[in-house]
Amino acid sequence: MPRPLVVGNGKLLVNFDEGLNMRDLYFPHVGQLNHIGGHRSALGVYVDGRFSWCDEPAWQRTLGYLPDTLVTDVRAVHPELGIELRIHDAVDDVDNVYLKEVTVKNLTSEARTVLLFFNQDLSIDESDVGDTAVYDPRLHAVYHYKRDRYFLFNGATPEGGIDQFSTGIKRFHHAEGTWRDAEDGHLHGNPIAQGSVDSVIGFRLHLASGGEQTMHYWFVVGASYDEVVALNEKVRRTGPDRLIRKVAHYWRRWLTKATPPPSDLPPEVLDLYNRSLLIIRTQVNHNGAITAANDSDILHFNRDHYSYVWPRDGAYVADALSEAGYHRLAASFFEFCARAVTKDGYLRHKYNPDGTVGSSWHAFTNGKEEKLPIQEDETASVLFALWRFYRRDEDIEYIRRFYPGFIKPMARFLLAHYDPRWLLPKPSYDLWEERWGIFTYTAATVYGGLNAAAGFAELFCDDDLAQACRARTQEIREGMLRHLYDSECGRFLRAVYPEGDRLRKDPTVDSSLFALFFYNVLPSDDPRLIRTMAAVENALRVRTDVGGFARYQADTYFQQTDDVASVPGNPWIICTLWVALWKIVSASSAGALAEAREWLMWTVRRSLPSGVLPEQVHPYTGQPISVAPLTWSHATFVHVVRQYARRYRELHTEQGGT
Repeated sequence: MPRPLVVGNGKLLVNFDEGLNMRDLYFPHVGQLNHIGGHRSALGVYVDGRFSWCDEPAWQRTLGYLPDTLVTDVRAVHPELGIELRIHDAVDDVDNVYLKEVTVKNLTSEARTVLLFFNQDLSIDESDVGDTAVYDPRLHAVYHYKRDRYFLFNGATPEGGIDQFSTGIKRFHHAEGTWRDAEDGHLHGNPIAQGSVDSVIGFRLHLASGGEQTMHYWFVVGASYDEVVALNEKVRRTGPDRLIRKVAHYWRRWLTKATPPPSDLPPEVLDLYNRSLLIIRTQVNHNGAITAANDSDILHFNRDHYSYVWPRDGAYVADALSEAGYHRLAASFFEFCARAVTKDGYLRHKYNPDGTVGSSWHAFTNGKEEKLPIQEDETASVLFALWRFYRRDEDIEYIRRFYPGFIKPMARFLLAHYDPRWLLPKPSYDLWEERWGIFTYTAATVYGGLNAAAGFAELFCDDDLAQACRARTQEIREGMLRHLYDSECGRFLRAVYPEGDRLRKDPTVDSSLFALFFYNVLPSDDPRLIRTMAAVENALRVRTDVGGFARYQADTYFQQTDDVASVPGNPWIICTLWVALWKIVSASSAGALAEAREWLMWTVRRSLPSGVLPEQVHPYTGQPISVAPLTWSHATFVHVVRQYARRYRELHTEQGGT
């Protein structure tokens, strides 16, 4: 199930599913650790002797955000209960405080008493062993703790605070959880439980005929009892309603620098552009780590997740952030990579958000020979993105700190990881993490990375390195044209695989061939590039009502059909946007941008109502597949919107427009 609502501040990230259940709670790093782990912390309503959890089918839910903010705007109506909820969720932009405002409206003509119940199902530090849930009468609040992790839950109504509470055992010895205790409208008040535990707190509201009341729920997170007590007191003293207004104001001001140049893009595209920047921000850690996705439902398929930092993904995200004006945020990612780079000058497969090395399935051997278990494009794309970052403001004093221990070692690695027989980079894993070989995409990124390294070397008068990098880029370009371009096909191959003294060709059409123009290997008017991108459009187009473009021919990841002629793979957001980017790059007139604009609108239609973009969608229903939100999807949308606006302006200027 995707996460249509995400709120966070770079340390604390909270995700909700479409049933309004809190499903992920990350702290102290975005993506690490998940103290809910996909379990259900639910909201329930009891009125007139009837109970309903808000994820039940009878509720009519509309999920979104207040415009240009990271404050949710949710409406949930239960016609049979005669109740409407209006909900705003936020995480404070400074403190580790989550806030929820719930306005309950009575849709009947009778005065009524409504009880709201909030379930807290935590597995602190991703384990339910040794947790404690306790009611503290001094605070009139419930908190959960283990070692140096404390979560304090509280709330307030116009008439007071917590009306009922209970703690208990969950998912152990046939105990489902304390949430069951809420369903008769009465909590038994058990004050403490230890082990695998959860808790519930309840609030009472009195509603006049057709009337409404507003209450607030919050939790605070810290490393000690004293810390959460102080944060709880700050919320009470300041007022949760005032804090939510402050958060909304902050994010509206945060977005002011991001407006793209004027163009003919419709408001829906610009709205998703703003929403994408805000969603990206929730996935950026306070230490610069950019996580790929934090939707823990992927655990059900693979017992691993996307809450890692892939340097490649992060490079594209940082590039989009820098392009949109968030230079400091992008800089923090490059600082993260500078701390992570190996002494040999390459970046590993992926990292945990705290900077430690992440899990991997890339082996050091194939049983016959040793190999370096990396994706070389990750090192190269970071170097390329760093050069683009520098060129936007040319702060030589800032970039100088990266040169000796980060830029130069990466450049030397790219120079060394090279096979002179083919004039191409040595084999590595592809960007999809599936194959070992020499890929057009990887070669293109190395070409771009070495050009970037040459630019940096020239900047700091490192003439020998600059000359070596420039010479090597020309060799790699020659090797690509000689071995990765196939004259019989009239286009570029996906890859070649060394087998002794020969190269076996892989003619599979792959969307990653966009790298040929993105990394400036060929100009947009080169016939070989034009034919290659035409093949991408023809072979990877999803020929259903949903449309879009697949990753590559016969993609089996979350495959939905065997009809690969019509559906070569599920439509991916980034792959479809790469086609849009090609339309922009190759456009010779303002009218030629129309197809790119349509693919941007296609992306709008494939987003969740809240504006969240998934990794891929179902080829027949358009429903999200895999994780949502995917940070790379949002970053690619931001980049393509800005490129569209820039090209639109250029073409209108060239053609005498304004």
